[in-house]
Amino acid sequence: MNDSGDHKVALNLPNALSLLRLVAIPVVLVCLLFPGKVWSFFAGFFLTVAFITDMLDGYFARKYEAVTALGKFLDPLADKILVSMTLIMLIPLGRVPAWMVVVIVAREIAVTGLRSVAVNEGIVIQASMLGKYKTVFQAVATVALCLHYPYFGVDLHAVGMVLIWVALIFTLVSGWAYFRAFYRVFFPK
Repeated sequence: MNDSGDHKVALNLPNALSLLRLVAIPVVLVCLLFPGKVWSFFAGFFLTVAFITDMLDGYFARKYEAVTALGKFLDPLADKILVSMTLIMLIPLGRVPAWMVVVIVAREIAVTGLRSVAVNEGIVIQASMLGKYKTVFQAVATVALCLHYPYFGVDLHAVGMVLIWVALIFTLVSGWAYFRAFYRVFFPK
């Protein structure tokens, strides 16, 4: 069992930011329950704030050497839940095709499962640059799809759809890379 010193380390600023991201999820989802440009704006705003906390938690974890086991678990989990739940909520609003969301969510579940199996065997499959690009494109696409309406003459739904296609490509390619890395580690030639 960990002593109280380990518990204090787990409750650091980066992990608090990851928890804040989880708290933002129901706020974004509630905003999407209401029709109109104002509520869509608030959904996009809170989603943007949540994604900013993602960048900040990684920055603070590295800068202050505050990387913890909880943070390694919580940070990617918060990202995956935030994107998945928001995209699922956008389906009945007609803002994203259901099949795209199914592919994205299935990849996230599969990769998380593979990484969990690897960790249980003492093997870490690091996040690739493709995975990082996937996360960025998913985040920006999801914000644009939440905003949905035109702002300053820009059709954010159209922008979101282009970006979600790019995100889908990175989702599939990075997912394939994880499966290949897993296979090479667990089934060497």
